[in-house]
Amino acid sequence: MKQEPENQIIGSAIAYVKTTLQHAEAGHDWWHIERVYRTAKVIAADMNANLLVVELAALLHDIADAKFHDGDEKIGVETAKRFMINQGVNPVIISEVLFIVQHLSFKNSFDFDKPKSIEFQIVQDADRLDAIGAIGIARAFSYGGFKGRPFYDPDIKPLIFTDPAQYKNSKAPTINHFYEKLLLLKDQLNTPKAKEIAEKRHAFMLLFLQNFFEEWVEE
Repeated sequence: MKQEPENQIIGSAIAYVKTTLQHAEAGHDWWHIERVYRTAKVIAADMNANLLVVELAALLHDIADAKFHDGDEKIGVETAKRFMINQGVNPVIISEVLFIVQHLSFKNSFDFDKPKSIEFQIVQDADRLDAIGAIGIARAFSYGGFKGRPFYDPDIKPLIFTDPAQYKNSKAPTINHFYEKLLLLKDQLNTPKAKEIAEKRHAFMLLFLQNFFEEWVEE
């Protein structure tokens, strides 16, 4: 199959993702993808990266998130692969994008020990930046509400996860998620630009938590 021009492929990917995720939970909808896509391009501007890989991986990384598909860990990769094949994307590019889509998430980082390409680092950082700061707070509570979880339960303490299954099966209150994931992300970023952006967002989460606990016990 003939490969379409890169700008046409990206345009098709944007249209496809918008349509596919139009009814998605607010923390994992098109606007999440759009933010990750924009941030990935900002980070990539300072680096020598293959922009087609970066842009496709950013656009397709949550095209079929397992947690919204009965825990199916293969559907996201298969959906992204099918789209790119239909667009006639070069097989080498497809392979690189699928590797990022498959291994990008925080959950999959527990047992990940393979080298990260520049493109992988960029897209992972962009996705993680969208999980922190004001937007990250909104996304956390959106998903918690979607799953019917309480804001906070003083009797349920945060855990330290050591494997994907343990993290995946957690049903903890949303506040616990800050200590189990969100506050850890700043120190797990790959690129200088992402680390710079993360400082303000991380500080905002700390301020939010301080105010949350002050209000929780106010009389």
